[in-house]
Amino acid sequence: MADVDSWLAALEARHLANLTRPELTRALRALSSCYVERRDRLAQGGALEGAGKRAAFALFYAPLHFLTVSHIVDALNAGRRPVQQILDLGCGTGAAGVAWATSMDATPAVIGIDRSAWAVDEANWTYRHFGMRGRASTGDLTRAPIRADARTGMLLAYAVNELPPERRAVLLERLVQRVRGGAALLVVEPIARRTADWWDEWRAALAREGARGDDWRFAADLPPLLRSIVRGAGLDPRELTARTIAKL
Repeated sequence: MADVDSWLAALEARHLANLTRPELTRALRALSSCYVERRDRLAQGGALEGAGKRAAFALFYAPLHFLTVSHIVDALNAGRRPVQQILDLGCGTGAAGVAWATSMDATPAVIGIDRSAWAVDEANWTYRHFGMRGRASTGDLTRAPIRADARTGMLLAYAVNELPPERRAVLLERLVQRVRGGAALLVVEPIARRTADWWDEWRAALAREGARGDDWRFAADLPPLLRSIVRGAGLDPRELTARTIAKL
């Protein structure tokens, strides 16, 4: 956990330089409300409006995604499927892509794409911190070229649920084609069914290509910084939960 601890310390220094803890707490509550009660605003970029919400995302949700995906790739033995690059579609701040990449003995390059310029800057900072090869760039994950073969792992972590239905359907067909060509795939989303009415369709379509679907629950053994942040905001995650579709 040494690299993770240094990453969290660097995140704290980076995002709390011009933000007080009470301001961070208020922003995290607002961001949590956006995810739980006003998910329609996610597709409009509402989660990353303002410095406070961006700091809350970087300091809380990104590390939470890192820890959750780390548990998932360990449970799936994803490191046994070596790839030369991870194509992180909807990369956010890069945390999930790094979590998968660091599970492998020979660390692959990480190529990220996200619609948010701020998230792309954060992802590139994250890659540099962990010594990753690769780069994130700004773009639409439903329209960007997906150049993936047997040497590629495709990752969509907490990204598909935010897409409009018609673009989600197009993306699914493109992913199916790449899986048929030998690419690995890992889709990660929240476990709550009310946020994923499309999930069963995706799971069935990808199961026909040999993918497996799982629900995950891991004990939330949070590092001290995260425990401090969530307690201040009145949150108390006892478990790290997610659902996945994986073809490795």
